[in-house]
Amino acid sequence: MSSEIEIKLELSTEALEALLGSDLLGEPEKVLEQSSTYFDTVERRLFQEGFSLRIRRSGAARMQTVKATGPSKSLFARSEWETPIDGEEPVLDHSSPLLSEFGSDLAVEPVFDVDVERRVWNVKENGSLIEVVVDQGEAVSGDRQSAIREVELELKDGDRKDLFILARKVDGVVLSRFGVRSKSEKGFALVDQQRSVFKAEGLDLERNMPSVAAFQAIASSCFRQFRLNEDVLLHRRNPEALHQARVALRRLRSAFSLFKPILSGEEPGRLNAEVRWLASVLGEARNVDVLLAKAKDADLVSKLTDARRDAYDDAIGALNSSRARALALDFNDWLQCGEYLERKDAADQSPSAEFTAEALDKMRKKLKKHGRALASVGDEHRHQVRKDAKKLRYAAEFFGSLFDSKRGARRYKKFIAAMADLQDHLGALNDLATGPDVLEKYGLADHPARDSVLSHADKDVLIGKAQDSVDDILDAKRFWG
Repeated sequence: MSSEIEIKLELSTEALEALLGSDLLGEPEKVLEQSSTYFDTVERRLFQEGFSLRIRRSGAARMQTVKATGPSKSLFARSEWETPIDGEEPVLDHSSPLLSEFGSDLAVEPVFDVDVERRVWNVKENGSLIEVVVDQGEAVSGDRQSAIREVELELKDGDRKDLFILARKVDGVVLSRFGVRSKSEKGFALVDQQRSVFKAEGLDLERNMPSVAAFQAIASSCFRQFRLNEDVLLHRRNPEALHQARVALRRLRSAFSLFKPILSGEEPGRLNAEVRWLASVLGEARNVDVLLAKAKDADLVSKLTDARRDAYDDAIGALNSSRARALALDFNDWLQCGEYLERKDAADQSPSAEFTAEALDKMRKKLKKHGRALASVGDEHRHQVRKDAKKLRYAAEFFGSLFDSKRGARRYKKFIAAMADLQDHLGALNDLATGPDVLEKYGLADHPARDSVLSHADKDVLIGKAQDSVDDILDAKRFWG
């Protein structure tokens, strides 16, 4: 078994050709024609449990590979088992980790193929040895194809920070994006129904995991959710993908806040500010989407559609900007190499379960303090309560796997349901407060049909429901207690 430390960069066809034509890498040391067949059960059990099984053919050689690629894994390190074999069918014997996971009656079949031309370089960067692989080809299933254009930088020896130095050199030559999907994921996306929106994936944390490691897993998950939805947005202006991209960025900012005591240095604050900038640009488009979904008047629909186009142009422009690409590289560089990883004091090494209980208690107290009298405070204060509630819910979702006893799971389910009700009520109140401002921004404050897109809910009733939800949360038994 081995553990890869690698970065994947995704490129367009034009960008890949420009990279190969540049002086950055020169002539490859090897050019290989590779064809891989990926296997799974009829029910896709391997993929659903975060494993992939393939047989790769290169010349006369056959190599069987099992990878653990679950969503809770790091974007950078994956467990991998390789076994030379003679035939075209998987060998599932005692040497395979799949038997211990799925049992001896595991039956698999071919699902799709990946055919690529692979170019390989071994590059020295600041004394570190990095294998650079450029793959150009397709995932194929029947008459369906999906392009593969990617660069993989794998650290063979040295400092992982040098991976990011080389990645920045690549990005300086051509536009690239941080890759978060494996070839197996791309293949299954080709075979199965294409998804147009990606919600947060479950996390499988361990109770005695150091808090630093828990933060890395959580932050990686947030970034992955953002990138998956970003890819959708860059091809289709899907409002739900935009919403989930914003959710991912908010979850990431909540993780920064939650783990602030162990995140030393100035870089976390700078990165958090950049994430806030990107989320705010996407938020402008989301605000128009909310009003457009309510519009019925033809003229107002037309004007809001124009406003939506402009807002999405700004959002796509931000995603394509050098600032956003630098943020992705800077964030992942810091996540894997930041100075917070060098701390050895008790705070950053405390077990996740203990850290979680303390953090959730603190956030619950904050909600209790700010949410005690919603009827007697203003819109701005209620908006702060809404932010407090989101942070508490995200934190609860981050750490739900640490409290998986029957009692903990039961309490967790009730807690999350109460949090969802509170967010719905506070969200409706927020729409009441912000809707007129959005219309004002786009010159529609005096439109004859303006009232049709503004919420007509009874504000006092909503405040009462929100207060009841706050009280339910505070009365609920702690799932972490």
